[in-house]
Parts: sequence; structure tokens; C-alpha cells
Amino acid sequence: MPKFATFPTLYDSVLKIPMSKLVSWGYLKPDQIISTNMVWSRNGNKTAEIGILVDTTYENPFIELNYKYNGEPRQYRIRIVSINSNLGKGKIYYFVCPHTNRLCRNLYLISGYFYHRRAFRGCMYECQTQSKKYRSMSSLFGSYFESDSIYEQLYKKNFKKTYAGKPTKRYLKLSEKLERIERSSKTYAEFERLLYK
Repeated sequence: MPKFATFPTLYDSVLKIPMSKLVSWGYLKPDQIISTNMVWSRNGNKTAEIGILVDTTYENPFIELNYKYNGEPRQYRIRIVSINSNLGKGKIYYFVCPHTNRLCRNLYLISGYFYHRRAFRGCMYECQTQSKKYRSMSSLFGSYFESDSIYEQLYKKNFKKTYAGKPTKRYLKLSEKLERIERSSKTYAEFERLLYK
């Protein structure tokens, strides 16, 4: 009898709380308590929402998550620690996973809890599920697919190309990527032309 296929849970497709978002929203400034909702959406439609309380008034700051999973209420705290940047510019913030005690920059919702990725067994990133043949094809032609994604980001509604008369860092980064892709595709076309001459 054939073995049933097992499909791993992908970190790329589950809800996650990135530390970078909390920092960019200003939630980790000292001596403040912020209570808000974190919302996830796809194609403009809300897919999930949780309550978050961020408290930095204590010596050991934390976030408190409040949500329902399959109708069951969940409420727990996750400590936040900071480490001085090795570049000497500010601090780098980490979550302390309440299950593994590991430091992490992202918390993933799997089996009803937001934990460090190592708290879960049998989970993978999407790239780990791709075959060797697909990965080699992707390294050759991936830039063509990536250019579509970059154009999509550049022409997204409310995308800012400039701020105060100067190009934004994001716009410059995406433009640089596009230039690299165009250069590599010209090189590849030239190689093909010489190969089949």
C-alpha cells in the first residue's frame, strides 16, 4: 500500500509577529504602555487579528498577546530583551520564546501559540521543500520571476518613491535590484547568442 504524502507546515505561510514591525511602529520606546490590535490581511481582506499590549515601563519589558484560537481564548506574555548593536548604533531587540527560552526576531503561530520556530517539529521554509532540480532552475531563471515581484511593489498603491525630494531607501534598493536583473538577463542573452551562433 502506498505511503500517504505528508505536507509540512511552512513558516512562510503562517502568521508571524516580526520584531522589526514593533520597532518601526515605535512600540518599543522606553516608559510607555501601548495597547493595540495587530491585523493580517491578504489582497485587502482581513484574515486575522490579535490584541497586543506592549509594556516598556518595567526593567524587563514584555508584550502580552490576547486572541482566540479555534474559539479558545489565549493570553500570555513574551519577554523582550535588548542587546547593544555590534556596529555601536543603538540596540537590537529580541523576543524570549516562552516555550524554548531562545532569543528570536520572529514569532510564528503554529498549533495555537506564537513561539520561536524551533518550538515546532516538522516545519520548514518553502525553499526547503523545493526539489534540487527546481532550485537549479530557480537560480538560472529566478531573476525573471523576481522582476515581476519588484515591478508589482514599485507600482503598488501608496508606494513612496521620494520623501522630502529625495528617493526613498526602499525605492533605491528595488531600482538597484532591477538593474542587476536587467544586466544579468542581457549577459544571459549574449551567452545564448554566442552558444547558438
